[in-house]
Amino acid sequence: MTQNPPDLEVLPRDISAYREGNVGIDYVHRFESGKPGPHVLINALTHGNEICGMVAATHLLDTGARPKIGTLTVSFAHVEAYNAFDPERPHENRQIVHNLNRVWSDEWLDGPDESPELRRARQLRPVVAAADHILDIHSTSQDVVPFWVYPAFDRNARVAMAIGLPPVHLVMPSGLGSGTPLIQHGLHAGPDAPGAAMVVECGQHFKQAAADLATEVTLRFLAHFGLIDKDPATLAPEAQRRFELLQTHVIQSEDFRFVRPLVGFETFAKGELIANNGPDEIRAPCDDCTIFMPAQRAIVGREAVYLTKPL
Repeated sequence: MTQNPPDLEVLPRDISAYREGNVGIDYVHRFESGKPGPHVLINALTHGNEICGMVAATHLLDTGARPKIGTLTVSFAHVEAYNAFDPERPHENRQIVHNLNRVWSDEWLDGPDESPELRRARQLRPVVAAADHILDIHSTSQDVVPFWVYPAFDRNARVAMAIGLPPVHLVMPSGLGSGTPLIQHGLHAGPDAPGAAMVVECGQHFKQAAADLATEVTLRFLAHFGLIDKDPATLAPEAQRRFELLQTHVIQSEDFRFVRPLVGFETFAKGELIANNGPDEIRAPCDDCTIFMPAQRAIVGREAVYLTKPL
């Protein structure tokens, strides 16, 4: 499995000017309207090389966005990984030790392990817990159609459908199956959560289109909850496509191989071989089994592929 160097349309910028926030946690900025309303968290850089979130977050800060009601918090999560970016190896700084988007369980956060990711997650824990609604901005290694990712609660589906962009949804009825993401931390995991908590995957990491989409979705998300005015030029939502996550496979061996090169959104018939994963075969559990986020490199312990079915 090889990964060709991408076209780097968008590169990291120095964000050290945003280090000093106003809640006692580096790279976290909070703005209170003084009026009743929801607390919305816009979170960027959960992974160090997912630059589009940085573009959206800095847009809010650079333009002086302030909430009309409620509270807005803007955070840059994994700045340490972000600062490790190397344009010759632009996929290497996703994480340093752990995947910051898989450690949000009490078991990990209260456990004995240490890493840059766990240290940062423990710092951000009260920030995530305080939010009513969360938009966690991500991007993908491959240039595929952007999509939402969220637990299968109506509160999330309603928001994604109302925002309408992107028009593809990956719905998780039982979580990711490979750890606890930020959007399922604490109360956000259950049926009694205070509001929506969602990931938006904006497209390929280094595409200008991904940065543009991240900014647009962020503004629509804030407008949906009334924190800013809705852009009257916003187009009506496109037809929506929803997929249910069925299985998450983790790479067991350096010999992991897909049966053919995959980018994402390919389909397989029930029982068809998708990959060889060490001693195991990965086969489609249903007809029209649709691939999400196939790994481009065989790194043991990281996710290999998400298997879904259309809803």
